[in-house]
Amino acid sequence: MTGGSTAMDRRAVLRAFGALGLLAAVPACASPFAGRSLTVATGRASGVYFALGTALAQAWAEQLDLGVAPAVLSTAGSVDNLARLASGAADVVFSQVDTAADHQSRVGPAEPAALRALARIYDDVVHVVVPASSPVTTLPELRGARVSLGEPDSGVIFVVTRLLRSAGLAPGTDLVAEHLGIDGSVAALREGRIDAFFWSGGLPTQGITDLAAALPIRLLNLEDMLEPVRLDHAEYAPGTVPAATYGIPEPITTLLVRNFLLVRAEMADDLARALVDTLFRAQAKLAQASRAALTIDLRAAIGTQPVPLHPGAERFYREAKDS
Repeated sequence: MTGGSTAMDRRAVLRAFGALGLLAAVPACASPFAGRSLTVATGRASGVYFALGTALAQAWAEQLDLGVAPAVLSTAGSVDNLARLASGAADVVFSQVDTAADHQSRVGPAEPAALRALARIYDDVVHVVVPASSPVTTLPELRGARVSLGEPDSGVIFVVTRLLRSAGLAPGTDLVAEHLGIDGSVAALREGRIDAFFWSGGLPTQGITDLAAALPIRLLNLEDMLEPVRLDHAEYAPGTVPAATYGIPEPITTLLVRNFLLVRAEMADDLARALVDTLFRAQAKLAQASRAALTIDLRAAIGTQPVPLHPGAERFYREAKDS
């Protein structure tokens, strides 16, 4: 045999060993997140937080090979979620910008429990829902009415308190106030036990869609309230609910409230990066759970001020920009 054929045999052997090495390495390449448990705090079952949180938890379980499906908690909403995150009872939470900013102002930025953002995901709109037959057309006209202001520890009641103050209305004095979640509010309006309810959620919110199918409704136009509210709370922005949403006859002006995915500052960078990566990879599936996911956007996602991005999330956005 010639020297050339010997060299070829040697290369063939090396290739064979190389292939065996690759095959042997497969079990060692298990997900670095295998066995990592996650708890996701969302909102009530008929809201957008819960729909997206459930779909996102499934995507994380599948794409990160966690081995254990994340627990998805139905909660009262943003304020409740932030308390769970601070205590360690949740690892990832949904929250409105206003409640997050308030929480952040009371927690030192260097503390392990300090908030860090993975992404701005979509914007809530403030709904003030009345029956289509109601004579009420503006917020001040709710004086004396039976109104659900949202569940205690929810983000809804947080923004509603500010809105009512700007309208010169005091809960319990100027209104017959109820404190119901979205499901209770929908049921109470449908049964005539309340005259109106507040909700802050993505478009469309399934509970309100279901209500509109059973009872024609309107949303109050909040255009006159924008300036007084935003004088003290610049985190809110003007927004529009399009005509035909929930069957309403014309578009209305309301408040936009940004929504974030938040974690604790102590979360490992590689896990935070992987969670954000999956958020964007799974966007099509998330949109099947709620159309609100269609607005998740790489450029908008970094707009989480005043909550800083987690360093792992920052790394993802830098890499995405450079790719």
